[in-house]
Amino acid sequence: MNATFNTRMVRVVFLHPDLGIGGAERLVVDAAVALKSQGCSVQIWTAHYDPTHCFSETLDPDLHVECVGDWLPTSVFGYLHALCAYLRMIYVAFYLVFLSGVEYDVIFCDQVSVCIPVLRLSRHRKKVLFYCHFPDQLLTQRKSALKKLYRAPIDWMEERTTGMADMILVNSQFTAGIFRETFRSLSGVQTDVLYPSLNTRTFDQLSAEAQGLEGLLPEGTSCLFLSLNRYERKKNLGLALEALAALRSSLPAGLSAGVHLVVAGGYDDRVTENVQHYAELKELAAQLHLEDCVTFLRSPSDSLKVALLRGSAAVLYTPSREHFGIVPVEAMYCCCPVIAVNSGGPLESVADGETGFLCEPTAEAFSGAMERLVRQPNLRRDMGQAGRKRVRDKFSLQAFSDQLYGCIVRLSQ
Repeated sequence: MNATFNTRMVRVVFLHPDLGIGGAERLVVDAAVALKSQGCSVQIWTAHYDPTHCFSETLDPDLHVECVGDWLPTSVFGYLHALCAYLRMIYVAFYLVFLSGVEYDVIFCDQVSVCIPVLRLSRHRKKVLFYCHFPDQLLTQRKSALKKLYRAPIDWMEERTTGMADMILVNSQFTAGIFRETFRSLSGVQTDVLYPSLNTRTFDQLSAEAQGLEGLLPEGTSCLFLSLNRYERKKNLGLALEALAALRSSLPAGLSAGVHLVVAGGYDDRVTENVQHYAELKELAAQLHLEDCVTFLRSPSDSLKVALLRGSAAVLYTPSREHFGIVPVEAMYCCCPVIAVNSGGPLESVADGETGFLCEPTAEAFSGAMERLVRQPNLRRDMGQAGRKRVRDKFSLQAFSDQLYGCIVRLSQ
């Protein structure tokens, strides 16, 4: 490394659409904390930030969060969400480059690539690192001709602007493959894998603070299962409820009575889908006669989440073709086995039969894995210990921090 370069602090600005409490936001916050620990100057710029609905690290006065453009609409009469997200991020980028007076060396940008051309307008050209969680165009359904027509220019813009980044990182080998399949014109562009990490120090601190689960669960709960995901239909949370119903019908009454499921996840009143899907899941639980053995939690605190992970027999991770998914890593670090769908990121994070089970996305397959853990407490313990070791070996914050810092240094030289 260049000796003169070492004397200068690298200035990094993160650009992110909505700094809530999802997996993408977790990665951005971890990346910002990691680069700060490496001596970088770090700011996070976003179009929406609510101090009552955020990761605790962003409340640290030493981690500067700047919110601009929240006055812009997030939809037009419940439609055009993607277009509004694009316009909001273009505004954030425009404000940063032309109005803020902030000096920086590297921009770390994720989710929305359309702001990259605006960043290119900077008087002194800055380097842009784009982190691809998953191609945005694959995260939306297009059932009508009108929707296809609306998405066509947006999809074209996503591909072209992604290719304008100086460096592209992806969150898994799975996403790297999907990236090449989706962005055909970028097949020659190098994409490096940077696995999301777990800030284990934060988890250890939260474990020490974690409250008990008394009062949250019914008396007599002996085996707790946990579903931890945002209240979105693509997360397939109904599978956890159907698996619980199948499990209860296959277990003898004595064992069945102690089984309970907590469905917990990110929830935002501003997001129509969150509100609707929460109601849909409660209705499904009623149809399956599960009201007494399911607890629904919306946006649980970090310490409650850790208490749930530490107290569960397994996490049920139900999305298919999930690009990475940090929840299985969080669960394994808390010595909690993972039952996940056998596609996407969990193929790389979960060791099947060792730290959990990878299953077909059916109630029967999930309930079969759940039954093994109900009947074999020793298996739960062994899988939990193996999971914690796997996270330390493969997904440590130090490994993530070193790799990301190396990328930032290469870009800023």
